[in-house]
Amino acid sequence: MLHVLGLGALFFPGLFLLAQRCARRALPGQTEGDCALLSARFVSSVQAVLATVSGLLIVSSCRDVRNDRHWLATAYQWFVIPYMIYDTYIMYLCHWYKSLEKENMDGKRQFVRVVKSFMQKDFLMFVHHMAILTILIPIGLFFRRDLGDFFVGCLFVAELSTPFVSLGKVLIQLKQQNTLLHKVNGGFVLLTFFLCRVLLFPFMYHAYGRQYGIPLYKVPFHIPLHCNVANASIMAPQIYWFCLICRKAMRLYSSAQAKKVR
Repeated sequence: MLHVLGLGALFFPGLFLLAQRCARRALPGQTEGDCALLSARFVSSVQAVLATVSGLLIVSSCRDVRNDRHWLATAYQWFVIPYMIYDTYIMYLCHWYKSLEKENMDGKRQFVRVVKSFMQKDFLMFVHHMAILTILIPIGLFFRRDLGDFFVGCLFVAELSTPFVSLGKVLIQLKQQNTLLHKVNGGFVLLTFFLCRVLLFPFMYHAYGRQYGIPLYKVPFHIPLHCNVANASIMAPQIYWFCLICRKAMRLYSSAQAKKVR
């Protein structure tokens, strides 16, 4: 799978550089940091579409949720390793640009300060990336004994909400947060995030229980403890982020209602 790893290492940075060049030409009024941010969100959306399509192909092909195999379950994990490394660096790069523009700092002298502020602002996302790289992917590639490709595919489908989240941030960045598109997109963010990142885990338990004739509430007691711990560890930040999204949606709705009253 080294060729897949190499392909990912070329594809994601290359796509970012291409998108950044296009953003500079199409949006000359945007700063270097803004173009980098737009490009990063475009690449994350492309990766999310690829992951979702891969996940749907895997899920639809695996009739036996425990034993059936699909080559994409392994191949896409190798492909996404360079993306997680690239995305961690790009998050820092975008933060670096914004810090330089905001504070007019000298790059070399303020490196430590930028790293510190980056970790404070994006700590949870950084931990999320590191956990995927150091825990989830090694388990998925080396320790699951070629079992559960169906569940790997389900986790890929969780990326379906990412393009809508990215589009929402792009619209805000371009000062289009009061448009109908932004409101409609916000609805899709809530729907896809809830279905593919929160309800995903009950769905996986339901699929296992349906195959083995076990009621949903009994499934956690019929699978290994480490599987329940892993699912809970992945689900917890999803619920946290979903609560943040709901809170933000309520604020936007409340402000829109207040404007109507005025």
